[in-house]
Amino acid sequence: MKRATSTAPASHRNEMRYNPATGRWVIYALSRRQRPREMVGAGEGSRAEPAYDEHCPFCPGHEQDLPPVLLEYGRGDSPWQIRVVENKYPALTPEGDLKRVCQGIYMKMEGYGHHEVLIESPVHNRQIPAMTGGEVEMIVDAYHRRYLELIRLEKNLLVVIFRNCGRRAGASLAHPHSQIISTGVVPGHVREQEYRAQQYFDQWGSCMYCDMIAEELSAGIRIIHANRSFVSFVPYAAAQPFEIWIMPRVHKAHFGDISAEEKADLASSLHAMLRRVQGRLNDPDYNYVIHSSAKYRTDEPQAHWFLQIGPRLTTRAGFEIGSGMSINTSLPEEDADFLRSDPPLEKGGRNASQA
Repeated sequence: MKRATSTAPASHRNEMRYNPATGRWVIYALSRRQRPREMVGAGEGSRAEPAYDEHCPFCPGHEQDLPPVLLEYGRGDSPWQIRVVENKYPALTPEGDLKRVCQGIYMKMEGYGHHEVLIESPVHNRQIPAMTGGEVEMIVDAYHRRYLELIRLEKNLLVVIFRNCGRRAGASLAHPHSQIISTGVVPGHVREQEYRAQQYFDQWGSCMYCDMIAEELSAGIRIIHANRSFVSFVPYAAAQPFEIWIMPRVHKAHFGDISAEEKADLASSLHAMLRRVQGRLNDPDYNYVIHSSAKYRTDEPQAHWFLQIGPRLTTRAGFEIGSGMSINTSLPEEDADFLRSDPPLEKGGRNASQA
């Protein structure tokens, strides 16, 4: 059955759009919007960071402040380029048990899981936009190796890889780093997305995310960047301004299945998108997360992994908290058009001045 579609840009009146992946409506309050150049980073990036911080536990020479190294990459003259260590202050630990304990109508369990930190560079202010393509490829390869190591453990059902950049995004340290957390439970948020993807497949006989890629490529107006393996776009029902999804063209349910070629292409896409976010939006704080299927969905035809980038340009307020709906003052088609124009970027750290 062919679904009717429309590629026409929206009017400038306020409207609502439905996200089939989450089942949530997003309000586009276009009467309240700002021009893209007015919706820029909130100033966190204006504080210059040094190349070396004697108080930073991730900088070279502070190995005594780190837990044991789980994975390490060397490069050139540097004794190390990337390190993965256990988080010194973990949210979850592998010593926990998965047994549930009831307390009246309530339930609890021990905090089982793994919490790792991937230190992305020995240079304190060398964030991803300033890295070389090869350095970003090493980061993606380290993600993949740690993902495979953690997902194979019997009690782990979900592995989440994420990056918080800047204080507004939840980062407590400025040194470039990502985090990896595994859990022995699958949160309701993930189950809800699984359920919606399953419903879509049962109704239409195809993967919702594969159809989404086809729709975006056909429309073209929300595409920012594409290469042989990935398509980067602002989703039709983006919940926040300049939200970006990097989605694999080939259907794969979980991140662990990517090939060496796809790792190189993912690094290229991620590098390009973060350079655009930095250069066009004045270096805002941001989060990104790799959405991958739970262990028991890794071979199912409706699951499709992807990477989501969310610049921290707005703050959720009372209505959004109370209703569960998002208010976006920026139109996805215009956001994509703005990000497609990629100005020259200066070499340097996160806080380099941009045109």
